[in-house]
Amino acid sequence: MSAMRKPPRKKAFLPPDEIAPLSQRKPIPYAFVLDAIAHLPIETRPIFGSLAVYLGDKIVCILRYKRDDSADNGVWLATTVEHHRSLQREFRCMRSIRGRGKALTGWQVLPADAPDFEEAAVHACELIGARDPRIGKIPKSRQKPQPLKAAGPR
Repeated sequence: MSAMRKPPRKKAFLPPDEIAPLSQRKPIPYAFVLDAIAHLPIETRPIFGSLAVYLGDKIVCILRYKRDDSADNGVWLATTVEHHRSLQREFRCMRSIRGRGKALTGWQVLPADAPDFEEAAVHACELIGARDPRIGKIPKSRQKPQPLKAAGPR
């Protein structure tokens, strides 16, 4: 018995100027931030419709712009609650993000609609470049697993 081969499927042909790209990348919000830290070994990744910026294992900020949910647009700084007060002295416009469902979070935002937004964002870049310990945290996905504790005698 000889196996019958199926005829090849016909492929649709579109001229190159009519082919849509597979994915349309959104423009980078507040690209001047990336320009200000371009000399650093940063890595960027999309996250929740925004752009996360990493320096080594630490996430240092998120660049967020959403047209329909603009309350937290701006530069999100990755920090911890114990650093809020000292950072607030440097960034008058800084506040906790609102859209995460928690009253207080480690994430702080330099709001895009603040009058001194660009100045504050550039200053945050200077702190990131200086490796200021108040900015940046290692996400759980990048943390090294902790060794299991040995069970003691019973």
